Amino acid sequence: MVELSQISQAVQQDAVTVVFVNVLLQQVGLPVPALPTLLLAGSLAATPGHLGQVLAAAIVASLIADWLWYRAGKFFGYRALAGLCKLSINPASCVSQTEARFIRWGVSSLVVAKFIPGFSTVAPPIAGALRMHLPGFLLAAGAGACLWAGLALGAGWLLKDAVQAAIGALDRHTGTALAVVLPLIGAWLGWKLWQKHRFRKSCTVPHITPDQLIEALRTEQRPLILDLRGATMIAETGAVPGATVAEHDRLDDAVGDWPRSQPIVTLCACPEDAGAIAAARHLLNDGYLSVRVLHGGYDAWLAATGNDPLPRQ
Repeated sequence: MVELSQISQAVQQDAVTVVFVNVLLQQVGLPVPALPTLLLAGSLAATPGHLGQVLAAAIVASLIADWLWYRAGKFFGYRALAGLCKLSINPASCVSQTEARFIRWGVSSLVVAKFIPGFSTVAPPIAGALRMHLPGFLLAAGAGACLWAGLALGAGWLLKDAVQAAIGALDRHTGTALAVVLPLIGAWLGWKLWQKHRFRKSCTVPHITPDQLIEALRTEQRPLILDLRGATMIAETGAVPGATVAEHDRLDDAVGDWPRSQPIVTLCACPEDAGAIAAARHLLNDGYLSVRVLHGGYDAWLAATGNDPLPRQ
């Protein structure tokens, strides 16, 4: 087992490399928190100049990871964000909240992203998907990384005695610390998995395939189609012909005076159709009798129809 004193020694010998690797791995999405390393590196820095070198390494590592996710978002669009949000308990909320937060805060969202758990990884791909100019993206992401890493390193520098005392205490009682921490981590992971299972179970609703929807659109009782993709996603990928744009927190406005006995189809562009499922469940609970989810969402519809206003037989 690697002791904390060995980690401390590695940071003391080459803090720049250790911080660079740790920050890079965290920012690409791996569960390797960099904050403890930054605090430790700050406490071990011999001079302000050395502290500056470590800060530069953290900023460069963060920018590399952010640039990679930015390129993924620019190339794959919202699919990159949807892929990341698959790990979320509520994928639909992950997609919609990320988009809403980015639109509300604009470029400043990239500055504060490092301080919001999870948002630091999902913000860059949405910036790429929205075709944000690269120089402005890098400037904002760099400012956020400088602020985040600078505060952590500065805290370690100012509280070096307390940090070193904590490291020493943990090193002397590693077994006890692991015996306490590991069960807590296991319990936390179990709780998260249970929440995800409960969410999926509570959102079980009927589905409809794109071909079935095409046939339904040719009947006299055409269903009301609610498109739950965000406004920027619709602007990027195109609207569904004849669909009504809806927001999760304003479904009643989108439905309007639609008869409760008439069919409704919900669709989104999120992992596992989670957003459309949540909206359908809400409408069913409100008393609408025939609400189904488009299986596969917008991507399935596009593959089946090419987004023609009137799909051909």
